[in-house]
Amino acid sequence: MYRTNTCGELRISDTGKTVKLAGWVQRTRRMGGMTFVDIRDRYGITQIVFNNEVNAELCEKASHLGREYVVEIIGKVSERSNKNPNMPTGDIEIIADTLTILSKSEVPPFTIEDNTDGGDDLRMKYRYLDIRRNPVRKNLELRHKMTMEVRKYLDSLGFLEIETPMLVGSTPEGARDFVVPSRMNPGQFYALPQSPQTLKQLLMVSGIDRYFQIVKCFRDEDLRADRQPEFTQIDCEMSFVEQDDIINVFEGMTRYLFKTIKDIDLPAPFMRMPWSDTMKYYGSDKPDLRFEMKFVELMDILKGYGFSVFDNAEYIGGICAKGAATYTRKQLDALTEFVKRPQIGAKGMVYARVEEDGNVKSSVDKFYTQEVLQQLKGAFGAEPGDLILILSGDDTMKTRKQLCELRLEMGSQLGLRDKNKFACLWVVDFPMFEWSEEEGRLMAMHHPFTHPKDEDIPLLDTDPAAVRADAYDMVINGVEVGGGSIRIHDSQLQAKMFEILGFTPERAQEQFGFLMNAFKFGAPPHGGLAYGLDRWVSLFAGLDSIRDCIAFPKNNSGRDVMLDAPAPLDQSQLDELALQLNIDNQK
Repeated sequence: MYRTNTCGELRISDTGKTVKLAGWVQRTRRMGGMTFVDIRDRYGITQIVFNNEVNAELCEKASHLGREYVVEIIGKVSERSNKNPNMPTGDIEIIADTLTILSKSEVPPFTIEDNTDGGDDLRMKYRYLDIRRNPVRKNLELRHKMTMEVRKYLDSLGFLEIETPMLVGSTPEGARDFVVPSRMNPGQFYALPQSPQTLKQLLMVSGIDRYFQIVKCFRDEDLRADRQPEFTQIDCEMSFVEQDDIINVFEGMTRYLFKTIKDIDLPAPFMRMPWSDTMKYYGSDKPDLRFEMKFVELMDILKGYGFSVFDNAEYIGGICAKGAATYTRKQLDALTEFVKRPQIGAKGMVYARVEEDGNVKSSVDKFYTQEVLQQLKGAFGAEPGDLILILSGDDTMKTRKQLCELRLEMGSQLGLRDKNKFACLWVVDFPMFEWSEEEGRLMAMHHPFTHPKDEDIPLLDTDPAAVRADAYDMVINGVEVGGGSIRIHDSQLQAKMFEILGFTPERAQEQFGFLMNAFKFGAPPHGGLAYGLDRWVSLFAGLDSIRDCIAFPKNNSGRDVMLDAPAPLDQSQLDELALQLNIDNQK
């Protein structure tokens, strides 16, 4: 046995015990005739004391220990004279009798401490060292605890955890697939699953009425803070259910996780908001409701007074920032530059302050009388000290998205986006389809297997763009943590859906014939949901990126800089797979 105890468990009640500890050297300090060594494992840190008067050779050996050496210590637990209240083990120390160096270490490329001097790229390259740091390790412990609680909750409701294949057929509809060449079938390819969607539907046909899986999924798409090429879903499906049944189960899971992991009691039921309202009032289908600041449309109030920017606009809308009338001209100019950034794309911003006497002072005063500005104030219910910010444009949806960015920026500047506050929302009644300029056709907003709302099914023949879906997303603090839908279980309706999406009957049969054929043998009404585990953990950990709750993440270019992947294949491997590269034509 290398250890009788961990480096985080000994307390004052253990005084006098002879113990054996093993771990990594955190730091070494020599003070007079004493050498102090802090050793660390994932459970904590314990101070070890070497006394030159008792054993000079051992003390000298300890003084030459380097950071991250792996050591074994045998000694007696003693009460510390200078206790450290910031450490769980701060009341005790180990008076060392023996020291064994189990493994030496080179000087680490960055400090293995909570506040490290290593940048993102360096820490990603040496991720195995980064995981030794408390913040990263705690995130992985949180992830473990959450997966265990998810399994416990779903098991209590009769769900079965069933694995589905990692090598499946490619489905070009949606995000790009990662493809895997087949050596035994030259010229043919598997794909890594973007989700187990069709497979879990087949499980419903199989009579497995409650399925779940904590599963890896893969999408070859551009990355950002909340995306990785491989990610983990809490994937679920249920039979003989309607939308409310699924929402109730997974709203219950949400409250359960908040209570068991963070000891937070969330109110029930959660708010539900149609997709059309989220876009109208927040410019986003994942609005952050920790603060209000709803959009107000101002076309009727501000058009027709000679200000061409507004007079020629298709949309004029604004937000009211409570108590922000104290913003200086410099701050307002900075906000204007913020909305004019290329990634946001607004041409400018108009502001109006509500003065202490109730009058409104605007950046476009010369075009508007105080009477009109009072109407503007009344539209927001603004009070003295409030600041109104207005954007306009010739594209309603685009301008609302710009206003959304401004709203979020103001929420951040005013301290309204507290990471310890949580606002949960179900977004429902999504459009069934969205128009793709690139494809020149309607595309499924979620996926082709989503059931349209029953009352909208007749519109599939006359106005498919107006059809709403039995789809729902869970949004927390402006982050989509999961979503799902009721599925089509009728083969004729599914065939109609493929037709609207531009599939020929032959192509639909080729790609999804296995599912449509299965429906002919008695498919129950079913639906499901997938929560993003990475996003859940990052939300609970208060992170801005999902990378630090994944053990070995990729960087923003989709590379694993630790493993140096992706990497070229040897020519012999390419030959074995019957592959030829044509890289020049891909540049």
